[in-house]
Amino acid sequence: MRGKEARQLFGAQQRGTSNRPQPFGGYAKGCADGSVQLAETGPTWQAMRLSRNRNWAHPETVDFVQDLSRKAAALPGWKGLYVGDMSQPKGGPMTSGHRSHQSGLDADIWMLAPKSLSLSRSERENISSVSLRRANGAYTNDKWTRQHHELLKAAASDPRVARIFVFPGAKVQMCNDEKGDRSWLRKIRPWWGHHYHFHVRLSCPKGARGCVNQAPPPAGDGCADADRWVRDILNPPPPDPNAPKPKPRRELTMADLPGQCVNVLQSN
Repeated sequence: MRGKEARQLFGAQQRGTSNRPQPFGGYAKGCADGSVQLAETGPTWQAMRLSRNRNWAHPETVDFVQDLSRKAAALPGWKGLYVGDMSQPKGGPMTSGHRSHQSGLDADIWMLAPKSLSLSRSERENISSVSLRRANGAYTNDKWTRQHHELLKAAASDPRVARIFVFPGAKVQMCNDEKGDRSWLRKIRPWWGHHYHFHVRLSCPKGARGCVNQAPPPAGDGCADADRWVRDILNPPPPDPNAPKPKPRRELTMADLPGQCVNVLQSN
């Protein structure tokens, strides 16, 4: 098993284990024991793209999403949240899409303000979120609202959150607009894409010995770093002729993952 491609093995799992919840490894090289499923529909949320079966996560992640959805429901024009990919039932590498979301501690939150929380399974497959970027992510567009700012602020202010990924123009916009406490901005980090959704990453839960945290963000509010991203989008630096060619992407095998992940796969 150790030489087999991990994404095929984890992608075939339909349910989590009945073991105690434990994340193993890192966000992009790990797995998840004892994951629980976010209910497909709740009072203030709906899980989207149900055919992917990616609405599983560590219980703390599920609690966080539900808590954030209640805060979203208090925003003008929002009934709650549309929740995108979290993790597979046992975590691990996915058959398509993300390199992270492997340890049950990541969640994608759609930028689209829900008008209805009674979408059918079919509607959840076909509805699209909304892009908030302009100029390849250097700026926000006219669909960006103060509610987006407040939602991201609420997420970043939660002590369970390690960082949030969003397109550079959104970070710069929030830096320009925030007139009060700016400490929460440190957790908002610019990253490619992330204009249809933002990506929340939780810290390892207390006592999770097999879990590997990402290094914390640099000190400060990170606004100067976001400004650099925007400048590079608008005026891309010339390519470095001496830069080594990128290596072809290699899919992870079971041997690449923490040893506990074989037990997770084999557990019911």
